[in-house]
Amino acid sequence: MLRRLPRGYSLYLTMTFIENPIYVLAVLCLMVLLSMQAAKTKLGGKLSAALMVIIFTAVLANLKLIPSASNSIPLYEGIFKYLASIGIFYLLLEINLQSLKKAGAPMIILFLIGSLATVLGILGSWFIVSPQDVLGDKADIIAGMLTGTYTGGSVNFNAIALEYGFQKEGALYAGTIAVDNVVTTIWIIVTLAIPALMRPLWKDKKIHAKSQSDTPEEVDALTLESMLWLFFLGAAAFYVSELIKQVLPQIPFILTLSTIGILLAQIPFIAKLGGSRSLGIYCLYLFLAVIGAYCEIEAVLELQTTGLTLLLFTALAVLFHGILIIGIGGLTFRDWDIVAIASQANVGGSTSAIAIAESLNRNELVLPAILVGTLGNALGTYLGFLVVGLL
Repeated sequence: MLRRLPRGYSLYLTMTFIENPIYVLAVLCLMVLLSMQAAKTKLGGKLSAALMVIIFTAVLANLKLIPSASNSIPLYEGIFKYLASIGIFYLLLEINLQSLKKAGAPMIILFLIGSLATVLGILGSWFIVSPQDVLGDKADIIAGMLTGTYTGGSVNFNAIALEYGFQKEGALYAGTIAVDNVVTTIWIIVTLAIPALMRPLWKDKKIHAKSQSDTPEEVDALTLESMLWLFFLGAAAFYVSELIKQVLPQIPFILTLSTIGILLAQIPFIAKLGGSRSLGIYCLYLFLAVIGAYCEIEAVLELQTTGLTLLLFTALAVLFHGILIIGIGGLTFRDWDIVAIASQANVGGSTSAIAIAESLNRNELVLPAILVGTLGNALGTYLGFLVVGLL
């Protein structure tokens, strides 16, 4: 005769199963895979894989199929502390500062102007919107994250979030990403329109990049040898950064790790290691998957009171950036195509900057767009911490 399990025992078994780290890791990996595939569709391309992986895991967490913020497991903490940091390190290994000379002075200078315009835009928007009144003590961290991402991309966004533990603010973090995606999409439309709108008002002069015959290299093959080296470098750099943090606690850990990554990237042997970008992106997508798991419905609903403030603060900052780079770009080089591409390399990163270059029929600017985009990855984290410190 079969005996019924005591009340609550079946729930205990279910919760134990759901919190099994191998099961949870498998689900997170599956969500990353699905989001990457969905991003290839027409609708998914507009939302971005980063936002979709957060949405997918948020749904699962609220359906109690994986742990959420209220019953977090050690696996999540491990991904936050180790995997995301090492993922940022891997992405920085492809930054070759020496090759930036191929972009030519106009693109580099306009990009640096755009980076400064981002900082000034964030600070100007801060004093107009006063987001701290709504977002509280997290506002300055968000300002730093937005400075980072609108200088070089999501690598900087996540680096600053990690340092201040902002990733645990699951709903607010996801809301910030959602607002970032909306503003970035709008700015893609704006930068496409800049040349057409500005030429009748202020005649431009086209500047041709020095390396028109160059084409970007897409070599990222992960071999067994490169994987062994990358695993070693990631672990060693992380350990050295922790040692430096103990000796010099005033220096942010992620800043030390980023600096080590940038310096190592200048060594030819390490620069030729394939797979660093693929590993870095995969680590960061697993990180974003955990962010999604931290998004519980009750917390997401609370964003209704803060979402408008986030959107206004972010949109105004990018608008200030645009006004400054257009004004200074017009007074200096006045190639509206380069102004648009440099601005998009700031706000959207090298990928969307490449799309702008191709749309404007300036194929010779594709490689410079990639190169200044990597410069943004190098600068963004530093400028983000600078803004947090100033606020």
